[in-house]
Amino acid sequence: MEFVGFLILFPFVAAAILACTKNDNIRKVVVYASSILIIAAAVCFSVMHLISGESVAYLEETEMIDRIMMCGELFLTVLIVVLSVRYKKVLPAVLSLLQTGLMLWFELIAKKPETGAQMHLFCDRLTIVMCLIVAVVGTLICVYAVGYLKDYHNHHTEYKDRRPFFFGMLFVFLGAMFGLIFSNNLVWIYFFWEITSVSSFLLIGYTKTEEAITNCFRALWMNLLGGLGFCIAIIYSELVLEISTLKELVSVGDGQLVIIPVILLAFAGLTKSAQFPFSRWLLGAMVAPTPSSALLHSATMVKAGVYLLLRLAPVMSGTYAGTMVALIGGLTFFAASVLAITQSDGKSVLAYSTISNLGLITACAGVGVEQTVWAGVLLVIFHAVSKSLLFQTVGAIENSTGSRDIEDMTGLIRRFPALAIVLCIGIAGMFLAPFGMLISKWAVLKAFVDAGNVVLVLFIAFGSATTLFYWTKWLCKVLVQVPGEPERNKTSANQWCSIGAHAFMMIALCFVFPVIAYYLLQPMLYELYGSVVAPVLSASDMYILLLMLVALVVVPVIGNMFVKNVDVTQSNEYMAGINTGDNKSFVDSFDGVKTLNVANWYFTDMVNEQKLLKAVIYIASAVIIIIGVIGIGGAL
Repeated sequence: MEFVGFLILFPFVAAAILACTKNDNIRKVVVYASSILIIAAAVCFSVMHLISGESVAYLEETEMIDRIMMCGELFLTVLIVVLSVRYKKVLPAVLSLLQTGLMLWFELIAKKPETGAQMHLFCDRLTIVMCLIVAVVGTLICVYAVGYLKDYHNHHTEYKDRRPFFFGMLFVFLGAMFGLIFSNNLVWIYFFWEITSVSSFLLIGYTKTEEAITNCFRALWMNLLGGLGFCIAIIYSELVLEISTLKELVSVGDGQLVIIPVILLAFAGLTKSAQFPFSRWLLGAMVAPTPSSALLHSATMVKAGVYLLLRLAPVMSGTYAGTMVALIGGLTFFAASVLAITQSDGKSVLAYSTISNLGLITACAGVGVEQTVWAGVLLVIFHAVSKSLLFQTVGAIENSTGSRDIEDMTGLIRRFPALAIVLCIGIAGMFLAPFGMLISKWAVLKAFVDAGNVVLVLFIAFGSATTLFYWTKWLCKVLVQVPGEPERNKTSANQWCSIGAHAFMMIALCFVFPVIAYYLLQPMLYELYGSVVAPVLSASDMYILLLMLVALVVVPVIGNMFVKNVDVTQSNEYMAGINTGDNKSFVDSFDGVKTLNVANWYFTDMVNEQKLLKAVIYIASAVIIIIGVIGIGGAL
């Protein structure tokens, strides 16, 4: 219990200290010390829990804490209303007042007295997975931010330096995430859920430009809309079903009335995980500095949504809620993959890729069978590490080159070899074997085929094909050999500390994957479903993965032995004209010198981003409304 309390409360204490710290050296010490303490506490708690092998519930009497949380809800509402009035935004203020008013009415007037022990905190293996992701990936992003923001404000002097506020919000985010994943009581989950919404809103609007203000308020109202669904689900569960905890709601089973709060909670999960039609808030988050983008996309905000959906997976299986979530997830996976092809901006590609992979995890939760949940949790683990690594690396590349456009990364392996290597590790982690993203997709596809779900099989097949296309384009751009010499790397030691740790974890996960699958994921399925589940990957599959890992190390070594003593001669290429001798330009038929430009094809003449985005938003909205109404209407 002490570890849980520390993990929830300490980040808020660190946030308060950092919000008052203006000295760079003191801030660095506080960030590093806080990060080390959080990681140590999370690892110690996780090891102790895994050794005991039992799910544990904590904290029965919480009247004082409940009152404090109520005051916190009021504070968040006042903050939202004040900022909405200042920037003339009506919708966020209305949504915030509506849901806070409902919660106050429920907690002060309508709530029934609790009967029996109601444990407000709970921990099982799924909690452990999320705890380690938030602790390790989240704090490393904070370490990365120490160096990045200093360089950021050196380059962007037009923005006010508000680093104390920024670091304070980063740690508030971490504390809210710990509170969310450890909470079992629905009101507690809702409270921390809203803190993550407001924190992301403030981080996205960090620069206070017109674009940042527009995007942060879009993120706020979309997440508040999901929060309203969460609020109604709590009230219905308590007053009609007499259920106050998430574990009770999931364990009810196939009761007809339980589908109503499940659909409402699933709706909240879809908004938080940026599924269509709510994906635009995450795309808009790219306007924020890279550390906040990495945090939102990998370890915190969006993972809160898929975490809730995975928690609900057992009770969604075979229901209208599951159908709605699975279809939205499959559609998001495919559509976002297609849209990613059209992007040349590195952060935009990562944004669409994030939405796409979250769609795959969402589809896994919607189908809700053991195999898809296994794959979904594995996707969460690998995606958190690889996407955080990619965002941080792209940010470092932008600081070094002045651009994050993929076309400007041509031959990056020669100009900035260290950054190119870690970028390739991150890209490989997203789509190549034996990294877990590809293994998870294979498990998902197999489960969908076994279930006979043709629509989802098509979404996965074509979405995976487009995923291969845009990652391969980027990888080839980085690895292509062009004339040039290595340049001075401007990436700070703080940034390398986080980037290097992420790259190491990405590779290490491949080697410890069988251990994770056997000792963590398989027991997790037993905890969620209450029955022993056959291993998703057989022993033969594990042997194949082992051979891939060996080949990953042996093949480059053998290749280097054969080619290291080979003389390489450079010849002039044909360029539809006379080569000037540098393989970069040629003389055309009019005796004019022209520079040779080789660029990727982004299909912009075939895929109109805005039209496709609008069409998918309409289709996804129709799916949610139609299936949601049918499901709730049938239950009533």
